[in-house]
Amino acid sequence: MVVAMDQRSNVNGVSGGRKEEGFDPSAQPPFKIGDIRAAIPKHCWVKSPLRSMSYVVRDIVAVAAMAMAAVYFDSWFLWPLYWAAQGTLFWAIFVLGHDCGHGSFSDIPLLNSVVGHILHSFILVPYHGWRISHRTHHQNHGHVENDESWVPLPEKLYKNLPHSTRMLRYTVPLPMLAYPIYLWYRSPGKEGSHFNPYSSLFAPSERKLIATSTTCWSIMLATLVYLSFLVGPVTVLKVYGVPYIIFVMWLDAVTYLHHHGHDGKLPWYRGKEWSYLRGGLTTIDRDYGIFNNIHHDIGTHVIHHLFPQIPHYHLVDATKAAKHVLGRYYREPKTSGAIPIHLVESLVASIKKDHYVSDTGDIVFYETDPDLYVYASDKSKIN
Repeated sequence: MVVAMDQRSNVNGVSGGRKEEGFDPSAQPPFKIGDIRAAIPKHCWVKSPLRSMSYVVRDIVAVAAMAMAAVYFDSWFLWPLYWAAQGTLFWAIFVLGHDCGHGSFSDIPLLNSVVGHILHSFILVPYHGWRISHRTHHQNHGHVENDESWVPLPEKLYKNLPHSTRMLRYTVPLPMLAYPIYLWYRSPGKEGSHFNPYSSLFAPSERKLIATSTTCWSIMLATLVYLSFLVGPVTVLKVYGVPYIIFVMWLDAVTYLHHHGHDGKLPWYRGKEWSYLRGGLTTIDRDYGIFNNIHHDIGTHVIHHLFPQIPHYHLVDATKAAKHVLGRYYREPKTSGAIPIHLVESLVASIKKDHYVSDTGDIVFYETDPDLYVYASDKSKIN
């Protein structure tokens, strides 16, 4: 086992060490993924196309009803409420398209593809482009170099970034608006676009799929432009544009918290220390209060990462059944009130301290740049 040297001196630290009250989250687990699979009841693996479609109908009806009500009343008192609620439903629609991408929506590939394209194109996500890069994320979760979603920056890459780029990446709420940029340019140190069939993200055999999804995305964008001429850009902004921004913030916040913000630092792996199981065990479950059902239990994430073929409506049961196998490798989420205010604190605290990982070592932990915000403060005083 090769661990970054700067973490060895911290192993007993309350906030930054490898060990949590005698437990080392980077240690090889005493169970195999087959043990977890065996603990999950058989019904959790069953996919129901009718049940999955019922959630699609529910969300689409809710989105349409709220949009019509907002336009009908056209009240500046109600618009902010509409934006928050509709943006949340856009996020719920993304999650259903996400299930299509994993094949957990149904065992019918054509149904998954058609529904996935409709749902994701509506919220300006290129379905296949996202699906394939997200598959890469799941196949390499917890790997410093090969993971795809909110990947930690190696120290050398981090310190070679312009200070302005670092500030944009680590100053709330700016990282919560990153998703559209990621779709076009990916993350620092990675090249490619989710819209380009010839991107390094995709195999040559996948180019037609990417072209199809980019075409669907373009049709949706053209529809929004047409509607702007038809009813006015302000109306389109109010009905669609602001909820889209809220959706992006939901997506960025939730996906970040899936892999960051635990009270004790969790490991990232390289080389021989990485395995599918160890990488998956670094994910974190979250309680989102009243939003758990609305966004289809996406916060129940550990079992989803290990077994993405399980439908979202079985994740809670599967997790309960697997806990006794996972032991301390499963981190019980903090119970939320109706609104998960506590997660805002976790999000902000993590972004302020989880900046980069060591360039060396097969087991590494996030480190903090102590000069990041000091530099910005000093510069503002000079100006």
